[in-house]
Amino acid sequence: MFTNAATIKLTADTIRVLSAEAVEKAKSGHPGMPMGCADYALTLWGQFLRHNPADPQWLGRDRFVLSAGHGSMLLYSLLHLFEYGVTLDDLKQFRQWESRTPGHPEHGMTPGVEITTGPLGTGFASAVGMAVAAKQLAARVDATTLFDQKIYVISGDGCLMEGVSAEAASLAGHLKLDNLVVFYDDNSITIEGGTDIAFSEDVAKRFQAYGWEVVRINGQDPAKCAAALVEATRHGRTAPMLIIGKTTIAYGAPTKAGKHGAHGEPLGETELAAVKKNFGFPADQPFHVADVVRQECHARVEELKAQALIWNGKLQEFRQAQPEKAALLDKLTTRAVPTNLLEELLAAVPAKDTATRQSGGDILQKAAALIPALTGGSADLNPSTKTHVKDGGEFGPATPAGRNVHFGVREFAMGQVAIGMALYGTCIPYTATFAVFSDFMKPALRLAAIQEQNVVFIYTHDSFFVGEDGPTHEPVEQLLMCRSIPGMTVLRPGESFETAHAWAAAIRGHGSKCLFLTRQNVENIPAELRGNIAVDKGGYVLSDEPGFQAVVIATGSELMVTFRAVEQLRKEGLKLRLVSMPSCELFNQQPAAYREQVLPKACTRRVTVEAGLTLGWERYAGDAGLKIGIDHFGASAPAKVLAEKFGFTTAAITDTIRGYLKG
Repeated sequence: MFTNAATIKLTADTIRVLSAEAVEKAKSGHPGMPMGCADYALTLWGQFLRHNPADPQWLGRDRFVLSAGHGSMLLYSLLHLFEYGVTLDDLKQFRQWESRTPGHPEHGMTPGVEITTGPLGTGFASAVGMAVAAKQLAARVDATTLFDQKIYVISGDGCLMEGVSAEAASLAGHLKLDNLVVFYDDNSITIEGGTDIAFSEDVAKRFQAYGWEVVRINGQDPAKCAAALVEATRHGRTAPMLIIGKTTIAYGAPTKAGKHGAHGEPLGETELAAVKKNFGFPADQPFHVADVVRQECHARVEELKAQALIWNGKLQEFRQAQPEKAALLDKLTTRAVPTNLLEELLAAVPAKDTATRQSGGDILQKAAALIPALTGGSADLNPSTKTHVKDGGEFGPATPAGRNVHFGVREFAMGQVAIGMALYGTCIPYTATFAVFSDFMKPALRLAAIQEQNVVFIYTHDSFFVGEDGPTHEPVEQLLMCRSIPGMTVLRPGESFETAHAWAAAIRGHGSKCLFLTRQNVENIPAELRGNIAVDKGGYVLSDEPGFQAVVIATGSELMVTFRAVEQLRKEGLKLRLVSMPSCELFNQQPAAYREQVLPKACTRRVTVEAGLTLGWERYAGDAGLKIGIDHFGASAPAKVLAEKFGFTTAAITDTIRGYLKG
């Protein structure tokens, strides 16, 4: 363990120089933050952080989140020194093509990187999710001594200016997440200049008002950093902790220390040379690491490995003493899903026609009973989104085993917290709100997709059928927005049986999903056609006629309205194929032969029907096709009135398709 002051200083200076050199070689990056935070980061990693370089995914580890992700070289330097397999050559390839040291930390690319960060405040918020998941795991398996890990965060001024951190900090304080420790790199610098040009609040008072413990320290005094971390890890604390560390950006740079120019651009060769001279590093040896630094870091790594072995032994004792809890632990860490999930969920479908938010809620109850890892909640909308697990218990300071997380009216933070819960590794999290409020969550949706995390984003009230609440609450463009995110799967089932299939696909499938559900009641698919349902393929033929002359494609609440329109047109002699398209993404992933089977290129007469923007449906309608949708905002009126005014009744859809095919 790092105890010698001279070695601590040399190692911290090594982190500073390595970071500055990598940025200089790349001619791109942020040297100032790593140079300023090196003392705290080394103190944390060298003395307090429980981790195992030999096993980066070790179950007993603490989590480290670099919310100020632009300072990624701080993390890469630590990973190199603490033997995570990040080599000096990797540092020299900072920000280069296919390197293991990208511009911002990316989960799944570099061993030891727990989360993708960069958009400021998002790492902070996801760390709250990790803290929730850690508390939940310990309580559910009844092993709070064994699973007492901490979530450590380094954030900066930008993180604390962003609204998502305020949302998440408020939630963390309310939940008394004493396993969360945030270091605020208070260097008084932003890209444009000093923070005083736009940021003058008392951060300490704000966090105290949230219910956090707050300490102020000199962030470049290792002894002060250690004292703060001793307090942060003290047993008996009942609140998250914010350590405000006063630092100097680009510490050690003769002319650029404390200057905003050091934030986001290389120091320059002359300044870098002066930095190395300042710290006593050899001028002719780039990326130099002294032997004593290597030895001290290696000794700490060996110590960490030994601690991990001891913890693993305690885990084995727990398994032997508590076999039932151990079995639950395995289900949580593997996020186990039964092989007959779809059959079980179909059995939970309500007998009567109903809104898909209601049937979705009934199906969620069954899914939660089958899958211990399934956990989540809504942004203060459970009565409307139907997403409260009845026997799940409420997550809170006194009841951390609860599976229902009340996020409050904090949509953006809710999304980020869910990502953190997923990344912790023991949860399949879901969130819920109205579809129109997906706008508040766009950055979280994007980051969930980038990290390929299995998060289910439930969006109810999914079209203008919201009705009287008017255009502010009636989603029009949100489906397109979610579909535009690479790697995101959007599922918009048309009725209750498709909803069961959609839930199964959402839980089982890879990556993140958006599940769009109706407020209004919808008719179920007739029993004789339910065997055709294939939501896992994205699109499928619901009903057909030999020699069909046109294909009609419908999705969501428009499916059965269109089905009735197709029935009427068939009576009039038109031969039609009806395709249900609950997920464009899943359909596009199918083999070309299947897609051709469902939508043969030879049939150019096509109609698409969805109560949302028509943009995007040209992929299926083609140049000669008809797109029935709504390319304007909604209005305040009863849903039935809006259906008539906007042309989404069976009669209106029948007339529109007839006019197209016979015109």
